[in-house]
Amino acid sequence: MKSYLKTKDYSISQEAFELLYDDTLDMLVTSPEPKNVAPYYESEAYISHTDAKESVVDKLYHFVKAFSLKQKLALINSFSTSEKTLLDIGAGTGDFLVSARKQGWKIEGVEPNTNARTKSKEKGVTLTSHLNQLEGSNFQVITLWHVLEHLPDLENQIKQLVSLLDGKGILVIAVPNFKSYDAKYYKEFWAAYDVPRHLWHFSKNSIARLFEKHDMYISKTKPMWFDAFYVSLLSEKYKIGKQNLFKAFLIGLCSNISALSSKECSSHIYILKKQK
Repeated sequence: MKSYLKTKDYSISQEAFELLYDDTLDMLVTSPEPKNVAPYYESEAYISHTDAKESVVDKLYHFVKAFSLKQKLALINSFSTSEKTLLDIGAGTGDFLVSARKQGWKIEGVEPNTNARTKSKEKGVTLTSHLNQLEGSNFQVITLWHVLEHLPDLENQIKQLVSLLDGKGILVIAVPNFKSYDAKYYKEFWAAYDVPRHLWHFSKNSIARLFEKHDMYISKTKPMWFDAFYVSLLSEKYKIGKQNLFKAFLIGLCSNISALSSKECSSHIYILKKQK
């Protein structure tokens, strides 16, 4: 694999990492992969595990999260599912599962972070710590909202996910897109690289190629328009050391306008189904 870019962990450790290009899968790989990634999540700076609402970025994150939550529920409710069984991987503090249960879904969730599981339990949702604990189960819908990029041993993890999916089940995956306008603009400062928590960096091609080996295909791709603005806000901070709301909004807007023709959004949602 060839070197694509050098970047660093801007949010927590400040350690340097390299992104290597895998031309077979058309994706980037974080190098080196930490032997123990847990310490890189153990910080109040990692908002999806804390529910923090102190800074401007925190508040914007939760505003976008609330809006996205409604969109996620509308998406899974649009599927033709008889049993409404749902598994959310990387469930964080449980908000998506809490809302899904209110709408009649039979829920399960996986979250490795102890602090996040504790907060989820306080909301009435008990999460398991590892996918292996659900072996033998079947779900009609499995969701990974910005989670696939975090999973070590990617091939085996995908194999496990597919094995947990009902024969006519649907896999929903949301991931950043390193071919987007904002990724190319910010380069090493692009916040969605988020090394080393993000071990893999996907393109449309890579998602298709990774899953076709497991007899799955992309049924539909949906844009995540708000991600361009939120990622640009963080990227500006990493690049210049402070917030720049106007510039972040401008780059986010440019990214979305560019995506109208290129179809390369800051992040995409992929809806995958098993081959018939």
